Amino acid sequence: MEIFALGEGSYSVDATKKFIPFNPEVDNPKDRPASLFIHVNPFLIKTSQDLIVLDTGLGFKDTRDELLIHQNIRNAGFDPEDVSLVLMSHLHYDHSGGLVVERNGKLEPSFPQARHVIQRKEWETGLAGKTSSYHKEIFGALSGANITFVEGSGELQPGIKYEHSGGHCPYHQVFWIDIEGRKVLFGGDELPEPEQLIRKFIAKYDMDGRKAMQLREEYGKKAVEEGWTCLFYHAKSFAIGNVLQDDGHFKVVPA
Repeated sequence: MEIFALGEGSYSVDATKKFIPFNPEVDNPKDRPASLFIHVNPFLIKTSQDLIVLDTGLGFKDTRDELLIHQNIRNAGFDPEDVSLVLMSHLHYDHSGGLVVERNGKLEPSFPQARHVIQRKEWETGLAGKTSSYHKEIFGALSGANITFVEGSGELQPGIKYEHSGGHCPYHQVFWIDIEGRKVLFGGDELPEPEQLIRKFIAKYDMDGRKAMQLREEYGKKAVEEGWTCLFYHAKSFAIGNVLQDDGHFKVVPA
């Protein structure tokens, strides 16, 4: 198994829910008051059977009018058309924007050959478009794609399990991938940064902050005891890490 972080950079987000590129080397956070600063890291996993994308980023393009996630996949040495599985933790815009690409004024699936794995009720929530966290047009454009709707928790295929967690949003899910002698946990927005294992706190951006905090504790303990490598979607420093424990406290080191 090979794992790649497909970093899409840093962004500021204010009350308008717009994601504005932020370069900490030249941009001053004081110029963007009342903003949350986040980092976006979709992931790519290569196994002997599949080329897997875990969440798809914002769907922004580079200066050549190509999706950043497509270019990052090519930079890793693969062809986006060969992606066979797209595993979605949830469908908030910063995770689902890259599900589609605009070509000739029309949105179409970014990974037309892939099977997309989505919690059914999360899809229904996104398609309803009742909050600005979801962009309804994405799901309309994706409706003709190969989608496997799952409910609750279960095994997708040998070595890949999905778990309905419901801390960050009601139908959030996490993925446990145990293939070719390596164990990988993708916690989506319930385990978005290494720092959230190190510091125990309730996050305001989680639907159920207390549950999400408790889930992080459970994920950390399991990672330590069973040797799971964690993928951190919103990591500031390193996006792929191993969890250690010292005197009851978690420590995360680059994998």
